Amino acid sequence: MARFKATKAYEYLQVIFVAFAVVFGFLRPFIIEAYEIPSGSMEDTLLIGDRILVCKFIYGVKIPFTSWRVFDYHKPQRGDVIVFIPPHDPRRNFVKRVVGVGGDWVETKGPNLYVNGRLVDDSAYVKHQYPPLPDFGPVHVPEGTVFVMGDNRDRSNDSRFWRDKYGRPTPFVPLGNIKGKAFIIYWSQGGRLWELHKVRIRRIGKLIRSQFAFADESKEAI
Repeated sequence: MARFKATKAYEYLQVIFVAFAVVFGFLRPFIIEAYEIPSGSMEDTLLIGDRILVCKFIYGVKIPFTSWRVFDYHKPQRGDVIVFIPPHDPRRNFVKRVVGVGGDWVETKGPNLYVNGRLVDDSAYVKHQYPPLPDFGPVHVPEGTVFVMGDNRDRSNDSRFWRDKYGRPTPFVPLGNIKGKAFIIYWSQGGRLWELHKVRIRRIGKLIRSQFAFADESKEAI
């Protein structure tokens, strides 16, 4: 009798485990996905070796094999850190910060970013290493797209530089190309997996905050 109960309990556990695996496997493409940061374009917000989680439903649920989204009540906002497919290279995933949304005018002058003619105060998170790049813009961001830049402004392959195969500028990311919003660093290591002394403990669990403010207003984090 005891053996029968143990067997039944084991069968119940199997059913629960399989059900959980099926549900999680079905929902994972729609809810959360993990990515590893391969470059320094978002330093010091994100470092090489950071592993991040991306919320995939915050901008709506994407229907597989299409660019359509449902429940897309919340649109990307200036300051959001997003993972997306760049328009010039559909085989890759990029992570950058949104600095312009549909209807905005974006330009840079020296190290300064301007949106709709207003200076952006990004000193708390943007990194400058080298002399400023040539001025950019202004460009008008079409509806249904965003303009993105890396926080490491002088070493970022972003909207300012993208070209299609014919050399034409392709600076805008369609909303349908956005995979989700980065929200937390779940692991950080500056070396190979077995180099445990290179684990960056203090970065684990760090939230990735949306940050954007104009210089003529108080800064706030969302």
